[in-house]
Amino acid sequence: MPGPSTDRENGGVSERAPTEARHPRAARLSHLSTRGILELMSDEDARVPAAVRRALPAIERAVDAVADAIRTGGRVRYVGAGTSGRLGVLDASEWPPTFGVTSELARGIVAGGDRALRESVEGAEDDTLAGERELRAAARSGDVVVGISASGRAPYVLGALAAAREIGARTVAVTCDAASPLAASVEIAVAVDVGPEIVAGSSRLKAGTATKLVLNMISTASMIRVGRTDDDLMTGLRAVNAKLRARAVAIVAAEARVSEEEAHERLERAEWDVRRALRRPE
Repeated sequence: MPGPSTDRENGGVSERAPTEARHPRAARLSHLSTRGILELMSDEDARVPAAVRRALPAIERAVDAVADAIRTGGRVRYVGAGTSGRLGVLDASEWPPTFGVTSELARGIVAGGDRALRESVEGAEDDTLAGERELRAAARSGDVVVGISASGRAPYVLGALAAAREIGARTVAVTCDAASPLAASVEIAVAVDVGPEIVAGSSRLKAGTATKLVLNMISTASMIRVGRTDDDLMTGLRAVNAKLRARAVAIVAAEARVSEEEAHERLERAEWDVRRALRRPE
């Protein structure tokens, strides 16, 4: 078992984060064939869904918190650094076209800003004060702030969550370490134990996959709970491109039991609002 190590993210000496541990099956990774590497990756990836399922009780609480906040005028702010931050931005960017909500309802805040979406910004995740400052500028009382950090130790995220508590926002963590400072600092901790990566510390692998699955659940289930879908149909979508316009036509045609030509005409009259197009013609 790894002993104590200097943990820069936690500001001192602590137990090594599980995300930094070495995987025993990967000890001779460089000596494996291409197929051997891929089989090992596939074996490890297959562990992720079960780990996420074990976290469902906490994910349920997170979804209910988000849905409750939205019903009362609150919003969602994802905060993360590196891969975690990029995944938050990705999820938030999908809310408007998928559910027909404004871009203000969910926003992703990433250490280092927009530049960090495309490249590493050195030292950004270590800036606690930047996390505090940027969260205060983006959130308010009644919002839900979701801190995303595989290790649960990124100072930028810890600073943001400290600010979130101070302004009266509800706090959620998505992490891969239940014993991390981040998990201990929030109201609801979603901790997904995926074990060590085959490349030690590369949390864009299993940890990143688990994070994406959890964020999918939080955003999708909360939008369903507040009525942004009709059963399994994406009736709140914004038809902003050809694919989504075709989907809108298919939904209206199937639900109204009309031809695709009539569905298209209804949508044009309704300015491509699927729910308006599904109302009976006057």
